[in-house]
Amino acid sequence: MLKRVISLWVWISGTVIGFLWVPWLALVYSVTAPRDPGRYTVGRWFRRAAVLVTKLNPLWRFRTTGVRIHDPRRPYIAVANHESFADIFLLSHLPWEMKWLSKEAIFKIPFMGWMMRMAGDVAVRRGDAGSRAQALADCRDRLEKGVSVMIMPEGTRSADGSVQKFHDGAFRLAVETGCPILPIAVAGTRACLAKGSWIIGRANAIARVLPPVETAGLTLDDVPALRDRVRQMIADARAGLIRELQPA
Repeated sequence: MLKRVISLWVWISGTVIGFLWVPWLALVYSVTAPRDPGRYTVGRWFRRAAVLVTKLNPLWRFRTTGVRIHDPRRPYIAVANHESFADIFLLSHLPWEMKWLSKEAIFKIPFMGWMMRMAGDVAVRRGDAGSRAQALADCRDRLEKGVSVMIMPEGTRSADGSVQKFHDGAFRLAVETGCPILPIAVAGTRACLAKGSWIIGRANAIARVLPPVETAGLTLDDVPALRDRVRQMIADARAGLIRELQPA
């Protein structure tokens, strides 16, 4: 019963924050967009809404660790494993802006979708080759404007928490643009929110930023090896995080 009450509180407070944040984000956009084509400032304010929602949730304890990014305006292609819808809230705690590649359905959620569009996040329609091509072109545009992009190369959340096979798109984009890959391992968010349920779960979760992987000098022939190397880095790091999260 207590979890249902807390879950109701989290959903209501999140909706209220979204309702209040939309006009604020619109104001930030109107003031900063002319001199900030990458919408870096708007994006940072949008991620702060996710952090605020997390702080109002007594059941979630999130933290980020690992490599510190000293130049937030150097564009990276960040890739992470995907455990839960709550990954969005955890990764928003990272102290630099990234534009998310996200399925189109998320952009249709009131408040959240509107803010994602203002922030310059990128929509993709599953199963649509034309949409995928446009999404990658949009990601390239964000990188050229000095903003990192965030791609989850599994394509969908893992059913059992294990790191699934990675798709090539993020790694082809990295090779074509010469941008480094920034691997991020996520652990613990599966307990936050079960797929198809509205009940919030108690969870400790960590996102660990791993050392960047340079792509300069690589060709498209190197994509499979690059993909598999980064996947293994994330899988190994996630296994360590799972051990770290276990009670002593």
